[in-house]
Amino acid sequence: VQLVESGGGLVQPGGSLRLSCAASGFAFSTYGMKWGRQAPGKGLEWVSSISSSGSTTSYATSVKGRFTISRDNAKDTLYLQMSSLKTEDTAVYYCATTQGTRGQGTQVTVSS
Repeated sequence: VQLVESGGGLVQPGGSLRLSCAASGFAFSTYGMKWGRQAPGKGLEWVSSISSSGSTTSYATSVKGRFTISRDNAKDTLYLQMSSLKTEDTAVYYCATTQGTRGQGTQVTVSS
């Protein structure tokens, strides 16, 4: 099982980023997936999840209305579109299966 996140970087407040998570080594289309983040000195926060088909999604209150999770099962890829970014969104972002396997993370820094 391998999950590789990409798309992080430095963005100004109010900006947007799209994170990607390339999956391999397992039947991606049969797994629910989720995105989490960990800010410096804080615990891991799960911000969004999506069902295996993509038909059901959920979001943490902190990101609802600003982030959109999606997946392309033909490409074995999970996405997180982030808009109206705030400084408090700064964190390492991880994708994970709902069983708990997660990638190495990608850094998102929101700063002017």
